[in-house]
Amino acid sequence: MSEGKKRILNLYAGVGGNRKLWSDEYEVTAVEFEQYIADAYKELNPNDEVIVSDAHQYLIENFQKFDIIWSSPPCPSHSRASTSLSGWGVFRYPDMKLYEEIIFLKHFFKGKFVVENVIPYYETLVKPTIEIDRHLFWSNFPITPFNVERNYDVSRATKEVLAEHHGITLPEKTKDKRKLLRNCVTPSVGLHILNCAMGDFNKKFETQTLFGNEM
Repeated sequence: MSEGKKRILNLYAGVGGNRKLWSDEYEVTAVEFEQYIADAYKELNPNDEVIVSDAHQYLIENFQKFDIIWSSPPCPSHSRASTSLSGWGVFRYPDMKLYEEIIFLKHFFKGKFVVENVIPYYETLVKPTIEIDRHLFWSNFPITPFNVERNYDVSRATKEVLAEHHGITLPEKTKDKRKLLRNCVTPSVGLHILNCAMGDFNKKFETQTLFGNEM
């Protein structure tokens, strides 16, 4: 582990919903495949190193450089929406990068990791650590329960509602705003999980109030 700032690798970073409430005491490297999404992330998180690349390949080539890894592989092929698409004659294989990364990190990474994805339409192939706010998380450290309050229907929420919920204002030029915001991990969840990882590093957990929720 590094002696100075903890180095965090944020894979499939999107616009950084999970990262929004992390402090600058961490050295964050974000990897995103789409240039326009990476540009939005950089504008929102100017102190982070942002790399436009294939996150799956970047992970296996660079994982040893980091203390903490957060990975959010693409979720559409695992989503329950896949069963709806089948009714229209659209079929697709589940993207196994999700499980490749979970298994790889579990056996070869010496730091702390968390892999996030949607609740799938099938029984998970690897048991998750916890379910929080419509997402499953796999980790090699304990994650305590956390409740997220929302007063809107996620499936119908406008980009304005989602932006307010996440506290994220995307750059005006950013396209696909609603899709990007829907894909965000709620920032308070991202902070809670990082705090759990750091609590495990430090062999203790600290009580902290987040948006009216107490750990």
